[in-house]
Amino acid sequence: MEPSSTAPPTETTPVTAMASAIPVEEGVEEMTLTVKWNGKEYIIRVCGDDTVSELKRRICEVTTVLPKRQKLLYPKLASKLGDDSILLSQLPLKPSVKMTMIGTVEDEIFVDQVDSPEIVDDFELGQEEVVDIKDKHVNKMKLKRRVSQYKIKLLNPCREGKKLLVLDIDYTLFDHKSPAENPLELMRPYLHEFLTAAYAEYDVIIWSATSMKWVELKMGQLGVLSNPNYRITALLDHLAMITVQSDSNKTFDCKPLGLIWALLPEFYNEKNTIMFDDLRRNFVMNPQNGLTIRPFRKAHLNRGSDQELVKLTQYLLPIAELPDLSSLDHSMWELYTEANAKRRRHS
Repeated sequence: MEPSSTAPPTETTPVTAMASAIPVEEGVEEMTLTVKWNGKEYIIRVCGDDTVSELKRRICEVTTVLPKRQKLLYPKLASKLGDDSILLSQLPLKPSVKMTMIGTVEDEIFVDQVDSPEIVDDFELGQEEVVDIKDKHVNKMKLKRRVSQYKIKLLNPCREGKKLLVLDIDYTLFDHKSPAENPLELMRPYLHEFLTAAYAEYDVIIWSATSMKWVELKMGQLGVLSNPNYRITALLDHLAMITVQSDSNKTFDCKPLGLIWALLPEFYNEKNTIMFDDLRRNFVMNPQNGLTIRPFRKAHLNRGSDQELVKLTQYLLPIAELPDLSSLDHSMWELYTEANAKRRRHS
């Protein structure tokens, strides 16, 4: 959403919210927040089974203040609101009491490479945890709500009969933490060759756990949005993600492919989609469709030897003719050959 035409807020600009609660589906309480920002009021909705992280994401949608820049204030709850993993149902929010958000809209945040969005290291989830997260009713409901809230803006038309490749940015296509005078110095080797080859068989969607402004900026700087040899179907940002919790109480955001399948059902589904990401947890809602790519870090040291995208091209093209990509074990992709693909096609 575009920011207000009035001057952007300073570090002390408050956003006030008044909560009221109404029941929705059985066992879930919906909270309606009236948010005042820059002289305007906005209505946003979250549910009791959402976390503080989700509340911040929804506030970001209407204010453009990034979640990591938000400080939420509420009587006697300031410390709890600093914990993104806490469920809103666990907080004694009263309809008559206002919440205040202090934060800044940062038009220049992306100029300094050191201040680019922080992506934390991956952590391991057991196979049982992965299955449990994917199948939990609460997470399915979060996905359903996200589908109703998020809109995909197509940059180019979806193509009938093509499979779908979903790509992360940070450490997948781009080393977002190393310093450089030119962003092209941090681009993963063979990026354009990889996308050109993949485009013959796949539509391509870029999905980053950052803001849309940052996604558009980086993809523009790398020439991905203007290359004549391929076309990007759409860009997705952190607002398309959902927050989930594992049985070991790890709370994190992930990228549910079900959102794309629900919003573009005539083109994409679990059988024709594959996602590349350096963080395995990002595809925890659809583990059968995810491939963990080696992270591209220290670009100045590794760009002369990194062959990941060349090798992945050799994997993507043979499997494109298979009827069901979700039947593959993508963790074994380096062992897959064109001969394997031919045997599968004729079996």
